[in-house]
Amino acid sequence: MPPPRLVNRYFLVRSGESTFETAGVIRTNPVSKTSVDSGLSVDGLRQTARAALKLKRLGACEDDCWIWPSITQRSYQAAEIIASVNEVNHIRIVPEYSFLDARGLGSFEGRGLATLSEVYASDEISADIKPPAINDGTPNESVADVFVRVTQLMSILETQYFGDTVIIVSPDSDNLSILQAGLIGLDLRRHSSLYFSPGEVRLVDPASIPEYKQPASAVFRCVNPPSCK
Repeated sequence: MPPPRLVNRYFLVRSGESTFETAGVIRTNPVSKTSVDSGLSVDGLRQTARAALKLKRLGACEDDCWIWPSITQRSYQAAEIIASVNEVNHIRIVPEYSFLDARGLGSFEGRGLATLSEVYASDEISADIKPPAINDGTPNESVADVFVRVTQLMSILETQYFGDTVIIVSPDSDNLSILQAGLIGLDLRRHSSLYFSPGEVRLVDPASIPEYKQPASAVFRCVNPPSCK
């Protein structure tokens, strides 16, 4: 990251709010990702419907598309709504079981959404700072941890498809903001400046990806072997 080029067209979509989010509660433990309360709330359904209609206006699936949602309940429900509105066959929904899990926020689990500002304040100091751990099984992931996951996802998509449109549906903002930061070469510590609101849709603009520069190690020439200092 940033990649030398992208062989597919990508739309980044945050699903609408879950019941937990509408209640103002952080819930990132993967154990609960398929629970009913992790599904779309009434507000979340409206947000997702608007996202699906926006994708239709943008012509995202005019020539067909692939929809890659997290298996988290609200993301998969969002994918089904997007598919229905855009007349996409359900066989083109490809559930993702781990790379798109909501960022694990450790001891912030169960706290109010307003405390996310504390997480982002730490992120701005270092991409390697993890939220404090907790013993209930909730992961505590740094920005760098999430970056590894979303980079692996993009590697799969860029290898599996060519010239296709892929809609990535995430249950949270951090997966998408960290991915977008990586794509455009933004310092990962500043990913929260790219925050995705529930139901937000963004097209990945190839023009925003900086020109690829060959790594120094690939152009290094030893002028006095075997001493190459």
